[in-house]
Amino acid sequence: MAILNFIQENLRTQFGDFIFPIITYMGSAGIVWILFALYKFFIIKDKKEAISMIISLLLVLIICLLIIKPSIARPRPFMENTQVRLLIKPPQDFSFPSGHTASSFAVVTVMYIFKDKLRHIAMILAALISYSRLYLYVHYPSDVFFGLIFGVVFGFLAVLIHYFFSNRFKLVDKQKSKRL
Repeated sequence: MAILNFIQENLRTQFGDFIFPIITYMGSAGIVWILFALYKFFIIKDKKEAISMIISLLLVLIICLLIIKPSIARPRPFMENTQVRLLIKPPQDFSFPSGHTASSFAVVTVMYIFKDKLRHIAMILAALISYSRLYLYVHYPSDVFFGLIFGVVFGFLAVLIHYFFSNRFKLVDKQKSKRL
């Protein structure tokens, strides 16, 4: 709570109050990351990276948002400190882990594995989205930290899952074509 209060008391600015709600909404429901994946799939035609991005987001959705959040059921910081004026609509789900952070770093990890040209820009955006969750007083630092850890792990897992299944189906297709 000390870090959140320090941000509120010392780092809040008029510009931050304007920009961080916008940045946090970019990360809501993984919208910006889904757009990255669609861009890679349809425009750049890098289907391997795009599918890995989508798998990483699905892992975040299922494991972090549908299993861990409700299981741990950690209240959000603004519920503990009701004196803070929120700049966004209060989120209705639980706090741990940060889904914004997990989805951001899941996709960024995939981008780094594939050496994507936009990976450094995406990393900056992921960091800003993560920080926005603290600035806006909707997550504890540990929520963001573990969101980052989950995101990195799910990014790696997504690439492994995609690699495993794409190679498995290639092998099946080769065996079928040999029989014909």
